[in-house]
Amino acid sequence: MTAADLRVGLVGYGLAGSVFHAPLIAATEGLTLDTVVTSNPERQEQARAEFPDVRTVAGADELFARAADLDLIVIASPNKTHVPLATTALKAGLPVVVDKPIAGTAAEARELAALAEERGVLLSVFQNRRWDNDFLTLRKLLDEGELGDVWRFESRFERWRPQPKGGWRESGDPAEVGGLLYDLGSHVVDQALTLFGPAASVYAEADVRRPGAEVDDDTFIAITHASGVRSHLYVSATTAQLGPRFRVLGSKAGYVKYGLDPQEAALREGERPNAAAGWGREPESLWGRLGSGESPVTGGGSPVPTLSGDYPAYYAAVARALTGAGTNPVPALEAAAALDVLEAARRSAHDGVAVEL
Repeated sequence: MTAADLRVGLVGYGLAGSVFHAPLIAATEGLTLDTVVTSNPERQEQARAEFPDVRTVAGADELFARAADLDLIVIASPNKTHVPLATTALKAGLPVVVDKPIAGTAAEARELAALAEERGVLLSVFQNRRWDNDFLTLRKLLDEGELGDVWRFESRFERWRPQPKGGWRESGDPAEVGGLLYDLGSHVVDQALTLFGPAASVYAEADVRRPGAEVDDDTFIAITHASGVRSHLYVSATTAQLGPRFRVLGSKAGYVKYGLDPQEAALREGERPNAAAGWGREPESLWGRLGSGESPVTGGGSPVPTLSGDYPAYYAAVARALTGAGTNPVPALEAAAALDVLEAARRSAHDGVAVEL
């Protein structure tokens, strides 16, 4: 830590806090992980073992009591706590990063955005999948016009987990804001809107497939964008044979990419971001293919080198924004637009109709 480092308080040390936020904060020049909030003694011990200089406290009240000593609050606690914790932090004049989804409704997200603007502090949403290797590569292809006019964007975030794991993410209590629609759906919808612009209409199908499951575990979302692009988005825990992560079809060519960005798996294994060690890089065998008229499975198209994934870029951008050297990488109003789509998808799945936005 240097005297110029911004001091960060992290609320929550479960999967999001320990695997994603804490390592990325610690790896960012200009940021120092100052305090971790968790009431779990084992997680407190884990945090101190992984970051020996960090303070641990059992509750958010203890963190906010030291608001004057902190420069940023990161909220990585369960979804139902996002709005009250972000509200408290913003009212204390503290910049805030909130894990996705920022809130349970678009209206709540817009209220938080208005409060942040009123207090003149940053409110950003951790949409890390904008820095996935495949997303960065696709964006480059689009910028270079390699696909021509895009007609259809297919995005899949599929898993094979035939037995529910339990926990708040799979709770049927609406207050928990659980289920795949708001979990993985937050990622695929954000990516689609970032690439192809606002949604004009939404159709969705949401099912509860697994015995004992309480909330959607197999969901499909179709977005018709105002630009004319159609996005078909799949999120599932019940997919026995995984499809391509992306299949993007345009007037000149298509791009097909299998496999997930390697950064999450690396972080789960305890690896830390290090560009010199090839962070976010994947082997050539996993590169996507660009072409027309033939399936990539039978050798059609040409391999496209996958850009390295770059989750550290998110917190680097946050640090620049806090020091006046850059802009908010993911404004809350963009997250609100994604929540508009998720709410429309929930209505569509319930009523069996397309929802106009």
